[in-house]
Amino acid sequence: MTAARTRPGPDDDLLDVATRTFESPVGTLLLAATPAGVVRVAFESEGHEAVLADLARRVSPRVVEAPARLDAVARELDEYFAGRRTRFDAHLDRRLSAGFRLAVLTHLSDVPFGRTESYAEVAAALDNPRAVRAVGSACATNPLPVVVPCHRVLRSDGALGGYLGGLDAKRTLLRLEGVLA
Repeated sequence: MTAARTRPGPDDDLLDVATRTFESPVGTLLLAATPAGVVRVAFESEGHEAVLADLARRVSPRVVEAPARLDAVARELDEYFAGRRTRFDAHLDRRLSAGFRLAVLTHLSDVPFGRTESYAEVAAALDNPRAVRAVGSACATNPLPVVVPCHRVLRSDGALGGYLGGLDAKRTLLRLEGVLA
């Protein structure tokens, strides 16, 4: 099942999920937003059609291609990849995360540009030092990668760990932020 994508029309103020793609140094990203904010950023490796179908199932069956609705976040991503932005200001719709995963992702938004934390440090910061694997799971299922910087979380031994967009994407993002040479 693929999600239906239509072009915006006269009732475009009624959009439930607006989408567009964005060309970046880590590949083509799918961006999606609700009236509340950016709800999804997806790497090509996730399968954009599968992500659209998931949004149609979990958020709204009305998924509409409306690039202008995502111009602000696209501009912020351009600035980030050009090295002119260190923090995203776009409104976020965090409805795809809940509980401990939401707490992890909220914490990650405060990890500064050019800095990293280990999975253990994130767990400890959330007063749950034994939840290292749960932190990893939250990062692996982050619906807002890049914008919510789960790429800034490393293993305690300094190794990269995993990344939803693949290790090449994680390396690219960490190099952009000056963490890796």
